[in-house]
Amino acid sequence: MNWEQLLSLKKYGDTQPRERKTQNETRVGFEVDYDRIIFSDSFRSLQDKTQVIPLSNTDFVHTRLTHSLEVSVVGRSLGRIVGKAILEKYPNLKKLGYQINDFGAIVASACLAHDIGNPPFGHSGEKAIGEYFKSGKGLKYKNELSEKQWQDLIDFEGNANGFKILTETRKGIEGGLRLSYATLGAFMKYPKESLPKKPTSNIVDKKYGFFQSDKATFLDIAKSLNLEKNRKNDVSYLRHPLAFLVEAADDICYTIIDFEDGINLGWIEEEFALEYLINLVKDTINTEKYHQLTTKRDRISYLRALAIGNLINEAAKVFLENEEKILAGQYQISLLEKCKYEAQINDIIKISINKIYRSKEVIEKEISGYKVLADLLDVFITAINNTFLQTPSSYDELIMSLLPEKYKNINDNLYDRILSICSFIASMSDGSAILLHKKLKGIEI
Repeated sequence: MNWEQLLSLKKYGDTQPRERKTQNETRVGFEVDYDRIIFSDSFRSLQDKTQVIPLSNTDFVHTRLTHSLEVSVVGRSLGRIVGKAILEKYPNLKKLGYQINDFGAIVASACLAHDIGNPPFGHSGEKAIGEYFKSGKGLKYKNELSEKQWQDLIDFEGNANGFKILTETRKGIEGGLRLSYATLGAFMKYPKESLPKKPTSNIVDKKYGFFQSDKATFLDIAKSLNLEKNRKNDVSYLRHPLAFLVEAADDICYTIIDFEDGINLGWIEEEFALEYLINLVKDTINTEKYHQLTTKRDRISYLRALAIGNLINEAAKVFLENEEKILAGQYQISLLEKCKYEAQINDIIKISINKIYRSKEVIEKEISGYKVLADLLDVFITAINNTFLQTPSSYDELIMSLLPEKYKNINDNLYDRILSICSFIASMSDGSAILLHKKLKGIEI
């Protein structure tokens, strides 16, 4: 792989190349990507989607929206640090017009969109959709779908749904948000289809990145960026190098900021938490300044800022030390797995799992989410299939009237119809899913 192709400004439908040196410096194409994502309705819905703590009644717990914004800020810093070194190493990129901020803009845009396809109720929402098909009422469709189509459904993946949102062509909207291929490449942390499932320990095989319906789009992007094949006989590619930075930005934020949320909620004792955070910042902390802080919130905020800064520098260092291996496909783990703070990060994650992710409040709301999503899927999939068969009940007709036009995919492909409903349900915020479920059950009018 080479940086000149990896930094492609091409967008869906382009017939002529977009050269960096001809870009308007007041609004470079990579910055347009950021704007298009942030103004999209899919991004706005993240304001009421769970990051870790579902439907929290407090005003300081993070949602998918605030998390995505913070990840984009961290990603921008990572991109700029790496970009500066890359431009020095490959001077031809400067001659083509590329600048440090281009790297920051690409990574920030991909980070901004990294959770855009996630369903309500956090990662348990993905599992809830999968369980509906694996062991729920959706199991009846198994024999009517191909093996890969079925795998898409039973392992419903927010990353693949995000790729669909960003790229899907609809009537009058060609190529979705029409983002640059560089940004789309950086977005794809798992550039493979759903099968074979986890065939190796390589980080790219951990999940999958696109649905069968979007395979042609994925292949076009992979070819344009000159991504290398990971395995000859599968639709599986090596990552765009900047995807490692997107992953690192996400890892940094959820590790530190989820931990901070747990402390502020009182689920993790301050003294206990400070001990773990200080292990991350002992080389950079100003002890005099720290001891002047009089509130828990201020102390935690100070340590959080230092910890994120240290991890940004460390992740960028690991990337640059392994840049040639990454380009050659010889680097197969996340950046933080190789950083000097790996042990401290793992300690924090273990505490977060026990005190936050497995807390009674989180588990109870996730259980409710399973029921809500399963019921919504069943009602809407039944309605769209009966409509296709021209046998809709009066109830089905009413349900179809609630389905937004862009999800009314009433064609002869069962997979497309089902996936369209899954995408509709995934697009809903936690609150709107719960409200609609109550209305369908007659609990609220």
